Amino acid sequence: MHLTRRTFTAAGAGLLAGPALARPGSRPIVIAHRGASGERPEHTPMAYRLAVDQGADFIEPDLVVTRDGHLVVRHENEIGGTTDVAARPEFAARRQVKVIDGEKLEGWFAEDFALAELKTLRARERMPGLRPASAAFDGREAIPTFQEVIDLAKAESRRLGRPVGIYPEMKHPTYMASLGLPLEPRLADALKAGGLDSRTAPVFVQCFEPEPLKAFSQLSKARRIQLVGQDRPQMVSAEGLKAVAAYADGVGPDWPLVVPTRDGRLNPPSALVADAHAAGLAVHPWTVRAENRYLPATLRKGDDPAAHGDVQAVFKALYAAGVDGVFTDFPRLGVAAMAD
Repeated sequence: MHLTRRTFTAAGAGLLAGPALARPGSRPIVIAHRGASGERPEHTPMAYRLAVDQGADFIEPDLVVTRDGHLVVRHENEIGGTTDVAARPEFAARRQVKVIDGEKLEGWFAEDFALAELKTLRARERMPGLRPASAAFDGREAIPTFQEVIDLAKAESRRLGRPVGIYPEMKHPTYMASLGLPLEPRLADALKAGGLDSRTAPVFVQCFEPEPLKAFSQLSKARRIQLVGQDRPQMVSAEGLKAVAAYADGVGPDWPLVVPTRDGRLNPPSALVADAHAAGLAVHPWTVRAENRYLPATLRKGDDPAAHGDVQAVFKALYAAGVDGVFTDFPRLGVAAMAD
């Protein structure tokens, strides 16, 4: 693909307001995974703003719920790895062990804090050993609410004169509902209040769990994406995708489900994109990262896991496979791969 940055903006603006499936001649959307999280602490305003400046079409806020019912943005409800809560003696007694979706976890959990308490914490880099440059920004910002991310996207849209979409993920919705803190109605209400409750709004709502997505479809007109990991290959079979199309507008597969990796190298694309498009579904794979740790052996450069390898090869393989969008921690690289 040989498109100028100006062409990106024009094509992207049309796609954001249109259907989930890209139209002929339009380009894939670039989704900033937790913001520009390869360069700033994830899910912080600075990570989102940097992603937008780098050309991202959508910013991704993962949603969990506070004890008093507010939607806040964290990749997981366990917040010990992404905030300074462990260094806060006033919250030491909140540390506990929980079983969430069958996994035993120890730490501090968003649902045990009121919003005012969470706002006293400061965000930090989740992987400082891998991303020390990002860790240099530790402590500068607080945990944002979902409403603050909506407001940020709207402000950035006005500043740049182009749409900046939001791509919220409902995290552990069944578990949250078991606590009496269901995500689905809170998210639907927030989108309605923000004027984003339509199929043409620059919004995609994503989830790994099918039933919450189905429930959400009864509460909001926003477009929906079924996330799929490599442990559920049947969901992205031709028949599985037809079933997904009954309640979702697209599928978000782990990217090797689109471009398999075997023998340490990229292989020809699977049938996933063709089968999804035949079912009327968009395809937005996750998550392309630049570090050697996350790349096939033949694309790594040197032995340092934190060094950047040939991630452009991954982007280009996905674009060539016909995906409609891609999640990445490095939006600038996702944009640049379309211009090369």
